[in-house]
Amino acid sequence: MKQKFLRLERVEDGILVVTMNRPETRNALSDEGVVQEFVDCCAQVNADLSIRVVVLTGEGVAFSSGGNLKTIRDDLGAGLGEAPLSRMAYRDGIQRLPLAWCNLEVPTIAAVNGPAIGAGNDLATMCDMRIASETAVFCEAFVKLGLIAGDGGAWLLPRAVGMSNACEMAFTGESIDAWQAREWGLVSRVVKPDELMPAALGLARRIAANPAHALRMTKRLLVEGQHTRLDTLLEMSAGFQALAHRTAEHEQALAGFLQRKKSA
Repeated sequence: MKQKFLRLERVEDGILVVTMNRPETRNALSDEGVVQEFVDCCAQVNADLSIRVVVLTGEGVAFSSGGNLKTIRDDLGAGLGEAPLSRMAYRDGIQRLPLAWCNLEVPTIAAVNGPAIGAGNDLATMCDMRIASETAVFCEAFVKLGLIAGDGGAWLLPRAVGMSNACEMAFTGESIDAWQAREWGLVSRVVKPDELMPAALGLARRIAANPAHALRMTKRLLVEGQHTRLDTLLEMSAGFQALAHRTAEHEQALAGFLQRKKSA
């Protein structure tokens, strides 16, 4: 029986580490069952209020090589015959991944341990924050194969690096190293390979220390703010703030703040 693609580990209270665990394929995303595992993982996280942050990384030398080229050829290309069937295969296949991962209610951190190629690069951009090992490489490689980013990369990449840099990556299909990714804002930090997970977990701890409901509502507002009008976001913020004021977490935090101020 083939091992599961995703390994889920509750390493600490509030922190879930999700590891793509198929190093023999460089954690390719197009193999059977992979997308469903991501969808199931997202449903589990959204339903579990004890999870406050997710760290995503890859086992082995690669973060993710993206599509398995043989699988793409056999299942999504000529192997399906008519083009409308390929369209449905994308819609019912890989495109379920960005819809699920981008709708995670908790903050997400990509700990990019190695090459992130094609859909692997786009998967990194689906995360809210990205930390890269010095060995990481990022490549929007589709055009080199005469393809386009069928997984939403045209929406994701410009939001991560800006339109000009996204165009350069998408139109050339050339890779950038971790330091170039840092300069372009694709990652917030570059660290030595053995410091990657400690850095990601350190950031995760700082996030997980905060109230769960406030974290989830804050993420939702940040996501909505990318494509909605200011007046709409303000109305949504008012509703969320009204909910936040009535949580036990807010009452406890406020009581602690007032006690510290009184003692100062």
